[in-house]
Amino acid sequence: MKGPLLARGWLVTLTGLLLAASALAAQAESTLDSVLAKGQLRVCTTGDYRPFTYFDSAKDHYEGIDIDMANSLAKSLGVKVDFVRTSWPDLMKDFTAGKCDIAMGGISVNLKRQQKAYFSIPYVVDGKTPITLCKNKHKYQTLAQIDRPDVTVIVNPGGTNEHFDREHLKKAKILMFKDNTKIFDELLAGKADLMITDGVETRLQSKLHPKLCAVHPDHPFTYSEKGYLLPLGDNVWKAYVDQWLHQEKASGAFQKVYDHWLK
Repeated sequence: MKGPLLARGWLVTLTGLLLAASALAAQAESTLDSVLAKGQLRVCTTGDYRPFTYFDSAKDHYEGIDIDMANSLAKSLGVKVDFVRTSWPDLMKDFTAGKCDIAMGGISVNLKRQQKAYFSIPYVVDGKTPITLCKNKHKYQTLAQIDRPDVTVIVNPGGTNEHFDREHLKKAKILMFKDNTKIFDELLAGKADLMITDGVETRLQSKLHPKLCAVHPDHPFTYSEKGYLLPLGDNVWKAYVDQWLHQEKASGAFQKVYDHWLK
């Protein structure tokens, strides 16, 4: 009798586990289900990082590479976009608080963020490089040339730019400037010697401000990737966003958007 009773006990245990798993699965609604049900895609974005995201207060609208991509993602879902304004210091706090379904806007993939959220597959490879007045371009080619007491490096707070400066610059003066939309005007006015930011941003800003030059953007100090922030553990939503992004890249649609804002 011991054998059949033991087998019956295992059967009861297995059935219980399956029922529990089924109940958990039913309770764990994906962000994909929520977005489709509400007919709305909430997108956290800083609105201060060209060419990826910029809020034009005069026109009262967002524009940039990732704004176009957010609209594309919403279109694939048949829903409307609701842009939720955040800042670099508050990005992870706002995202993990559930204020949005996805965060977009030139967000660099790093392990600290990865501890609290998923990232989509990467869509841009980049790295940190200086931008300065063209007449000073030769002076700031290396970190050794930059990290001197007589050099002032300007930076926007809360993001990977500040993290890079704090990690690598021990002698240079680090000047914090909160308004990332006007930070390059400070360089033009001589308030700082240079800024270290992503190569793609230095290319755009040198195009917008001919007196500023990107310093070796094709050979940056670091290697980094950009992706879209997604809720931790939501594999269904991540799979959808990854597949959508893969198709946008493979079809050339993403490249057209990228080129539109940079060329």
